[in-house]
Amino acid sequence: MTDRQKADRAAAATRFLAQAGWGGATRRHLAGDASDRSYERLRAGAATAVLMDNPPGGADDPVAFVAMARHLRSLGLSAPEVRVADTDEGFLLLEDLGDDLFARLLETEPTREPDLYAAAVDVLCHLQRTPAPDGLPDLSAADWAQAAGFALDWYAFAATGTKPDPGAFLTALEAALRAHAEGPRVLILRDFHAENLLWLPGRGGLARVGLLDFQLGQMGQPGYDLVSLLQDARRDVAPETEAAMIARFVDQTQADPTAFAAHYATLGALRALRILGVFARLALVAGKPGYLPLIPRVWGQLQRNLAHPALADLLTICDDILPDPTPDTLTRIAAQCSPSR
Repeated sequence: MTDRQKADRAAAATRFLAQAGWGGATRRHLAGDASDRSYERLRAGAATAVLMDNPPGGADDPVAFVAMARHLRSLGLSAPEVRVADTDEGFLLLEDLGDDLFARLLETEPTREPDLYAAAVDVLCHLQRTPAPDGLPDLSAADWAQAAGFALDWYAFAATGTKPDPGAFLTALEAALRAHAEGPRVLILRDFHAENLLWLPGRGGLARVGLLDFQLGQMGQPGYDLVSLLQDARRDVAPETEAAMIARFVDQTQADPTAFAAHYATLGALRALRILGVFARLALVAGKPGYLPLIPRVWGQLQRNLAHPALADLLTICDDILPDPTPDTLTRIAAQCSPSR
């Protein structure tokens, strides 16, 4: 945004809060993310709330956030209550679920990882046992493969200066998806990981897990959100936790363990490939180089997934067209970073 656009946006937020009855509240920046959304915590006496600022015209639709929050709450899950909404302007006044993000808790209490992740897996299984809302996007295997092409269009291009021919890559990935991830669809939230999950010990059962950043929810494969949780781009999950949570998910969903291993690896490779491209694009286009140090972790996850025998063809192709994220490679990408907006 230009300085004028930022000023206009700030004035619009002030008007929204006044109309919502929070005009006199103190405001503190709470978070931003890879999109143009930002959040502020509001405080008026002992009461708190959260302002979501979701500028119109972006990829994230506040109408979708409101609808998905309503659906999740109808299932007994802890999405924030939407108290006031101006979806045309992109402002939402939300219930404040607090600060106890899984990621933050685990920085100081890493031994809680198995218990927190077990609660998150139980939420996923509950979510997948219930009917999804009507009208959600449902991508084909070819669509999913094209989305992973971000790895070629942005990561490989930024690292080498050329875009590899995507033909063999797309063919191999689509074939793997058709073979191992083309079964019945369920509702997936897409960004189901420790930065978007909150611990709410004052609530009971599944409601102890607070949910954030779900507006891109769509129909997808059963293992997709499990991969998001256990192969986190921002933190290392202990191998024993990952194995235990996969087993917990397989037990609750009655999946075949051998087939699910191929399913999980395929979706893990898909997601890692897309994230490599997204992080490179955020640096080159959005001026956010802070995502580049996360790339080696995602690369390691990609290699572990590609090691599954079901992905042998894709492994050979990726070895040929995707460079390792060495320090020199990441420095080369960072040098191309656009000025921060």
